[in-house]
Amino acid sequence: MNLELPEEHRAFRDMVESFVAAELPKDWARELERREHDYPFELWDKFTKAGFHGLGIPEEYGGIGGDVLMQMILARSLARTLGGLSWIWGLTSFAGMKSIGVYGTEEQKRRFLPDIAAGKLRAGISFTEPGGGTDVLGAMRTYATKVDGGWKINGEKIWSSSAHVADYLLLLARSDRTVEKNHHGVTLFWVPAKAPGITTTELSKLGMRSIGSCLVHLEDVFVSDDLVLGEPHQAWRMLLPTLNNERMMVSAFCLGIIDGVLEDALDYAGQRKAYGKVIGQFQAIQHMIAEIKMAQYQVECMLTDCAWKIAVGKDSLVETTALKVIASDQANRCADIGLQILGGMGYSAETDMQRYWRDSRLWRIGPITNEMARNVIAENLGLPRSF
Repeated sequence: MNLELPEEHRAFRDMVESFVAAELPKDWARELERREHDYPFELWDKFTKAGFHGLGIPEEYGGIGGDVLMQMILARSLARTLGGLSWIWGLTSFAGMKSIGVYGTEEQKRRFLPDIAAGKLRAGISFTEPGGGTDVLGAMRTYATKVDGGWKINGEKIWSSSAHVADYLLLLARSDRTVEKNHHGVTLFWVPAKAPGITTTELSKLGMRSIGSCLVHLEDVFVSDDLVLGEPHQAWRMLLPTLNNERMMVSAFCLGIIDGVLEDALDYAGQRKAYGKVIGQFQAIQHMIAEIKMAQYQVECMLTDCAWKIAVGKDSLVETTALKVIASDQANRCADIGLQILGGMGYSAETDMQRYWRDSRLWRIGPITNEMARNVIAENLGLPRSF
């Protein structure tokens, strides 16, 4: 496998890295992240200015084009300084471009993609329910009932990030209660986030504080037929390839966090003195930093391989699921090592290690827990389903 990027991708990477260095420094990200329940619109606006919302959207719909590898390059570069705040870009990229752009009608694409590309439309994802977690389908109690001209939706969603500032919610609801299998009879809706009957409540959490994660209550919310994405009752089959891409994006964010951790660990080890010498001279510290570097290389190789597999249309469910597990485990482990290297300063809110640790901890849980991901891998190797 050749990790060398094509010239076009190298130019894009260089542009993004220059933008991140100039516009998204770590100390600024640290201040943004402290603002719980205070969404950083200024960060969204910087993404708009740079044209990042248009990445992956064809030029005919107002975007700048770009393949999955370019999206991973951007995700990695953003997370190096922003950590979990990168999800502010990722949410709408996934909910909009990777949903409407993949299985929306031509009318839906022309109606929504230009506004997404221009940064005029924010989206949230509303899949998980209070009693569900990873068991999205088995625990689904949000129901859509067909009515004249559309659907009435009732239920509750949780951990819907940025729902309080979103224009639309990518929402999954059960539309047929008579099916024998849980993955049948669900429909995907593009729900106006401020529609009558929607109540949004922000939740406090460990990391990614200023993004806002919400409980969304829906009571007789009307959604017109033209806001159904794909075929009614067949959403889960349609969503599976998109969820694969989400695992790729999360893994790229994790790699960016490893980049940031390594950068800060090397800087601190070269400056901090103890017992008359810089701590980077101690073998214990050198071994810790070597562990971070090895993890970085491992995740980079896997991410590049999976990106190329997706780009050429190969079935890569097992590989991308394995990537998500390893990337999130390694990012959180590396951040923990970084905390140990910095000692008390790593625990301090004045440095970024604690932020990297808190943000990466979430990605071991979502969008699929690493335990469930291992089940998926085992089942795809021919072993019996364990859940």
